[in-house]
Amino acid sequence: MSATKHTRLRAYRFGLQAETACVWWLRARGYRILARRFNASVGEIDIIARRGSLLAMVEVKARRGGALADVVPTPRQRQRIARAAEAFMARSPRLAGCDIRFDLMVARPWRLPHHLEDAWRP
Repeated sequence: MSATKHTRLRAYRFGLQAETACVWWLRARGYRILARRFNASVGEIDIIARRGSLLAMVEVKARRGGALADVVPTPRQRQRIARAAEAFMARSPRLAGCDIRFDLMVARPWRLPHHLEDAWRP
């Protein structure tokens, strides 16, 4: 395996581990996970979770260290996530009455995930 492929594989695995840690964190706080890595042609959402009548569209950022300031999604990323949320809602009419919130979770090794509720609004 080439060094580039090995580096990409490590990054992919690190991201999956971060998502899994965030899923468990959300479950421990009473959320039910409806989807992981929901993919529509217009964008992707890492985690879609529900608690009561609230739907949280969660973007997960995995960081090996450093400050949390560089993890905010760019306007283009936020737009793609919002479009993916619309696609998810179109496929799930039973959830039409739910409130939608866009969250950000940051996962770092050997630390609990950091959950920023209502991190942005489309």
